[in-house]
Amino acid sequence: MIDQEQDLIARASAGDSDAFGELVKPHLPLFYHSILRILGDPADAEDALQEALLGIHRDLPTFEGRSRFTSWAYRICVNAALMLCRSRARRREEAMEARLPSYDESGLRAEAEANLDWSVEAEAHLLSEREELRTHMLAALNELPDSHRVVFVLKDLEDWDTGQIARTLDVAPAAVRQRLHRARMAIQERLRAYVHGRRP
Repeated sequence: MIDQEQDLIARASAGDSDAFGELVKPHLPLFYHSILRILGDPADAEDALQEALLGIHRDLPTFEGRSRFTSWAYRICVNAALMLCRSRARRREEAMEARLPSYDESGLRAEAEANLDWSVEAEAHLLSEREELRTHMLAALNELPDSHRVVFVLKDLEDWDTGQIARTLDVAPAAVRQRLHRARMAIQERLRAYVHGRRP
């Protein structure tokens, strides 16, 4: 499998478009859904994926095999999503900022989770309620400003460390922590309203 991938990389790097298509096709769902989680909009995700594929094709001759191809290509996809985020951030940042809870350094995830009852009342309805909760989670994620959603996705969903996020976004680690906290608070507030609204 590894030898086959290396052969495809070599052929694609030499300009074989069929080899490139065969190389990236198995990974397209991963690339697309990773971008979609950052951008929150399917049309934007399609645009960013196209840009990412162009970048992968362009930079493939520089791939040295020090990491897995999927990891290397995944970073290009994330960067494409971030570039699109930056291009549209100014349009949405001001409108969404007012909707975020005020930032309080004393309260981080533990306090937020302590205030939110994550339990599900009826085991018979567990699956449907989880799906509803997931729907509200995605809705809350999509309502965040781009800068806050990106940090939340990279930290809490993709498990990047704070320093890595700061370097990727070219911001201070303190800014990453602040945006992450605001994102968590906004999402917790949305989910708290959902959970409390279901109680009799």
